Amino acid sequence: GECESMRRLREALWNNVFTHDMRGYEAALWNRMEDFSTLVLGETGTGKGSAAAAIGRSAFIPYRPGERRFAANFAESFIAINLSQYPETLIESELFGHRKGAFTGAIDHHAGVFERCSAYGALFLDEIGEVSIPVQIKLLQVLQERTFTALGGHERKRFSGRVIAATNRPLGRLRRDGRFRDDFFYRLCSDVIEVPPLRQRITESAGELKLLVQLLVERIAGIADSALVAEVLEALENSLPRDYAWPGNVRELEQAVRRILLTGRYAADLAPAGPDDETALIEELRGGELTATELLARYCAMLYRRLGTYAEVAKRTGLDPRTSRKYVTKGSELRRYLP
Repeated sequence: GECESMRRLREALWNNVFTHDMRGYEAALWNRMEDFSTLVLGETGTGKGSAAAAIGRSAFIPYRPGERRFAANFAESFIAINLSQYPETLIESELFGHRKGAFTGAIDHHAGVFERCSAYGALFLDEIGEVSIPVQIKLLQVLQERTFTALGGHERKRFSGRVIAATNRPLGRLRRDGRFRDDFFYRLCSDVIEVPPLRQRITESAGELKLLVQLLVERIAGIADSALVAEVLEALENSLPRDYAWPGNVRELEQAVRRILLTGRYAADLAPAGPDDETALIEELRGGELTATELLARYCAMLYRRLGTYAEVAKRTGLDPRTSRKYVTKGSELRRYLP
């Protein structure tokens, strides 16, 4: 992307691979980056996994001249696990592994992702906001002590890789509610990276949507075809409101491109703002956490999610369209991940 928020994202990714000071990196940190965990935040579909992979696949792997090979396989240096797909009864087994007979159905030894991760690799824990307090405690122990124990086992094994975590959940609210431990949060975030939503990127740069469509068409069709790009852009313009919010972000845009290439049109799901949006706003009002500007911004962003255009938000709030756009953008950017 060419917009300012993507420039900041690229800078943040660079810093998490090489730090902001190359002299310091080359002198002392080049082989210590696994000690720096990273927390990636952003809405669903923004590309948090791609950001994590950019960090995880860029780690230093030493070359062993005597063996004429690298110390680890680059293709296996990044392991991703979506924590939300496992039930509570299995998530610890997937993370830490289990020994034969550790529980009903454990008919053999199983190596978890912490054991499979290379000493020069990175482990990506997606949907970290979904894990229970007991699992958070065990993960905290790994981050603090760099050791773990498989279920049903007694041997403490060492983990030497890097941890990258991501969530689309409001961690600030989860922490206040006691559903996410403060000590675990601070261990996770040597740095916090926010991946911008697509609507913000489009607002910042007029050419952002065209650039993304070009990349997606080339990826899907296998060729850089300007006629196909023009066809997709025209279909998007004819099918969507001018100020469409792209709630599914880049993931939704990719599927929109695929559908247009198949059918010539795209019918978006203009779903209303869900109860979570309203509940979050009410909770923050009760907590007295919002300034007047933040309150208006959050309200405008919620209306935009429901109504789909800046014009409708302006009509509902009595603001002019340009001002409503400003508040919608600010409300969309407001994150309650941090206190």
